[in-house]
Amino acid sequence: MSSSNHQPIIIANWKMNLLVSDTIRLVKSLIRSLNGESLPVELVICPSYPALLPVRDLIKKTRIALGAQDVFWKDSGPYTGEISPSILKEVGVSYVLVGHSERRNYLKETEPMIHHKVLTCLTEKLTPVICVGETLNERQQGNKDTVIFQQVKSALTGVQLASDQSIIIAYEPVWVIGSGQAVSYSDAAQTAQVIKEALFDLFSFKIVANNFRIIYGGSVDSSNARDFAKGEILSGILVGGASLKAAQLMNIIKSVS
Repeated sequence: MSSSNHQPIIIANWKMNLLVSDTIRLVKSLIRSLNGESLPVELVICPSYPALLPVRDLIKKTRIALGAQDVFWKDSGPYTGEISPSILKEVGVSYVLVGHSERRNYLKETEPMIHHKVLTCLTEKLTPVICVGETLNERQQGNKDTVIFQQVKSALTGVQLASDQSIIIAYEPVWVIGSGQAVSYSDAAQTAQVIKEALFDLFSFKIVANNFRIIYGGSVDSSNARDFAKGEILSGILVGGASLKAAQLMNIIKSVS
């Protein structure tokens, strides 16, 4: 199916903001707010690791999908503190954030590590959500497009996609995350074109059209969400702080739909 035919996708990244008990309350509230109605969007929620199992059980009878905030690139072994893609698959995860700027920054995650994570997600039939974005310094020096292009190429060079596999690229300008000020739609759309150019260097037109989606993240809320989920070149959003309350997340869902 062409990416343009999908419903808009909303991915809620709850980061390290909620206790497991808080997460359970949030998901229950979200389900009550939906009130059994069919979702007008694809909704993915990414809680902390300990909350994955209880959340999976809560959303079992809904169309909400489960995402993880990270993954390790080996399936098993002596990797204390890490979680393998097969474990994520076993607990019901479908989507995995890979290369989020906070992991690149605080955990010193490198391009080769991100590349390995993408490969291992695809091996387990998980959909990687590859986060790319420039810092303020890189933007001010006029290097935004070069940085984005290189991040996409580094993550995906050598990747083989089966016809039933998909990848999401999330453009998240590092300097706007948590700032309350998103970039303009035209800026995000121009960057999405750069991402597509990088993809066309690696994959056929058909694969890019059918197996990739490009979304935007960075200070998204109900006032601007619709702009970034128009389904033309951008087909969804990655939401952080504005998804931590059920009412706010519902407002975003309504604005997009």
